[in-house]
Order: sequence, then C-alpha cells, then structure tokens
Amino acid sequence: MRDLIVTSTTAETAILVGLITPQQDERKTQEYLDELEFLATTAGAVTVQRFTQRANGPSMVSYVGKGKLDEIKAFIMAEQDARRDVGMVIFDDELTGRQLRTIESVLKVKILDRTSLILDIFAMRARTANAKTQVELAQYRYLLPRLQRMWTHLERQGGGSGGGGGKGSVGLRGPGETQLEMDRRIILNRMALLKQRLADIDRQKATQRAGRGRLIRVALVGYTNVGKSTLMNLLAKSDVFAENKLFATLDTTVRKVIIDNLPFLLSDTVGFIRKLPTDLIESFKSTLDEVREADLLVHVVDISHPDFEEQIGVVTKTLADLDCADKPVVTVFNKIDAYTFQPKDADDLTPATKENMPLPELMQTWMARQGGDTIFISAREQTGIDHLKELLYSRVRELHVQKYPYNDFLFQHYEEEMEGEEEQADIQQ
Repeated sequence: MRDLIVTSTTAETAILVGLITPQQDERKTQEYLDELEFLATTAGAVTVQRFTQRANGPSMVSYVGKGKLDEIKAFIMAEQDARRDVGMVIFDDELTGRQLRTIESVLKVKILDRTSLILDIFAMRARTANAKTQVELAQYRYLLPRLQRMWTHLERQGGGSGGGGGKGSVGLRGPGETQLEMDRRIILNRMALLKQRLADIDRQKATQRAGRGRLIRVALVGYTNVGKSTLMNLLAKSDVFAENKLFATLDTTVRKVIIDNLPFLLSDTVGFIRKLPTDLIESFKSTLDEVREADLLVHVVDISHPDFEEQIGVVTKTLADLDCADKPVVTVFNKIDAYTFQPKDADDLTPATKENMPLPELMQTWMARQGGDTIFISAREQTGIDHLKELLYSRVRELHVQKYPYNDFLFQHYEEEMEGEEEQADIQQ
C-alpha cells in the first residue's frame, strides 16, 4: 500500500495539475494549487511545474484531456533528458481507480491525488496509537476501490501493525480465488480489526471525558495552519507542537485553563481543509468528539490569508456535518500582525474589496455585525490576548451558570470570599 504514498525523507520533485471549470475560475484554481503546493511541501516534495486545463469537468478516463496528458509527459521526458527526474505528479482532486491506471500508463511516474497526499501527511503527523489507527483505517478505505493498480501483493502486509493477520494470512486464499479477491478480503479483515480497536479507544476516551468533572469544555476549531496551537500554548501555558505547516496538530490535546479563578477545559483539534477526504472525516470521528461535546467553540481564522472568507465557509460546513452548527461560537481573527492590503488608486471608483481595505476598515464590515463574540488578535505578538481572556471568561461563566447552577452558587460564594480577602489586603496596605 505504501507505494501510493510519499514516504521518503528526501525532497522529491513534483508536478501539480488542476482544472479550470465553469464552477472554478482560473484565480480559484491557482489558489487551490497554492494550497496543494503547501501540502506537497509539508509532505517533503518540491514543486517544479504546474499544469492547468480549461474543461467543463474532469475526464472520466484521464482527469485531463489526452493532449494535456501528452504535454505533461513531454515535460517529464525533457526533465529526464536534462537529468532532472520528476518524482511524482499530483492532481488537485481525488482520482478514481480508472483515472489512476490511465494516467500511470501514460506518464510512467508516481501519481498522487489530493486525498492520498493529505493521508500521507496525516500518516507522518500521527503520534498516538489512536491517531495512527485512524490514519491506517482511512488509508485502507481510500485503497479498497483502487486495488487493481497495486503492484505488490497485500499478503506481505497481512500482519500490519498490531497483529491483524500474521502467518494466518497466508492461508486465506480459497480455491480459484484471484489475487485481487484475496487482497480485498485481507483489507476488509484489517479494516474490521481497526474499527474494533477504535471502538475500544472511544470507550476509553468516553470514560476519561466523564471523569473530568463539572467543567465547561471549550474547543479550538478552524482551518489548518491558522494558529490554533499557538493560541492553545498562550492560554494554557502548555507546549503543544506548533509549526507553519499544514496539519501540524493531529492528535487532540486537552488542557485545563484557569482565567481569574474560573477553570475550564480547552481542546486543540485537527484543522479542517478544503476537499477534506470523506474517509478521513469518517475515520477521525472519535478525534472530533471533542468538538461535538464542547460547550463553546472558538473558531480561529487567519485574517491575513487572502481566502479567509472561504476558509470560514469550509469550517462552518464541516461543523454542520458534525451536527455542531447550533453551538455557541466565539470567532477569533488571528494574525492581524501579518495582514496586508493593496491601496486603491486615487482615480479608482470601483467599490472597495477586502484586498484593498486597511484592517480598521475591514473590521467595520460584516465582521462588526457579529456582535460581541468577535475579536481580533495576534497570537504570535500576543496582541489582544487579555481582551480574549476577558471574553472567554464571560462566555464560560455564562455557560457555567446555565449548566451547573448549584456549582455556580458555591463558585460565587468563593469569588465573594476572594474579593473580601483582596479588599482586606488593600486596607492593611
């Protein structure tokens, strides 16, 4: 299975391919390819060329037309003649088994699509047994309908990581059973084992969540690489791994945070992305349980990203898919220190857009109509963090009163005692 995935630690060269369609203009296609290049870089590949084609939609046989495929092949051969090998060609959409076989037969290099690239990054980022199990299940779900393109027999991997087959896998083939049928059965057996393992982990996590006491749960959500982990480290004074790469955080991290004597639980979750593979969402449902069970969502947005409004839409849709659309949300526009704009020419009479608005003007557009649950910060520069803490305290306090009224009475009594002690200390001074 691993021949589908980039695993080398050395940088491989890559070509990116995308389509310009009536539903996706050239600007949008280039933005998607920018993100695909970032994904490739995160996986350890270096992009050397991009190819785009205008079409009504992807070809069912080869994604792009025959002429474009020949153009890509000519470029690969020219690079080989110049002793610059192209390691792989990456397509911006998920490819079918038929498309993969056709493209591979023409280009004769490793072919990846957006889904397999994301799966590879997840495989590299997974650290805990839970995350590794979820990634492996997603890989098998991706692989199952594409078995015919396999170049090696899967019985060599029958044991997998965790004893899911071992020597017993050798005797799986029945009379007259083809290699493809046997491979399919091996994968289905392995998937059943992984699902059972995830169910066991889910039960353990549910027990852990039940034992966390009467604390409000707050979850950081948002597009990948918007600064959630940096914000987590600031609020929880923790050391969650943060890096300027996609999916730097894969395993959900939960920390206890105390703001002005008010404790609550804060979780940092995996970032969302456009065209996130369905199999990946399905496999990572247990990780996203922290989002489902949260009392308050903190939606972190990278305001410096030119496409941040579309990213907001992706996150909103994913939350709706997780049945979390009705949860209270605090929107945090992060990275105001990195925000840039292009001023309009003096004689330009066209309406202003976010691309040519200074930040104070942008903040007074639709964002100003979000009410008191919108805030602008820079986690890196620690700008606006005190204001964010005040807002979180207010929202968590309200939820605490609603959810645990008896606890709130005790908490209020505790607060009054603390205020009395502070007043007494002031008098003594």
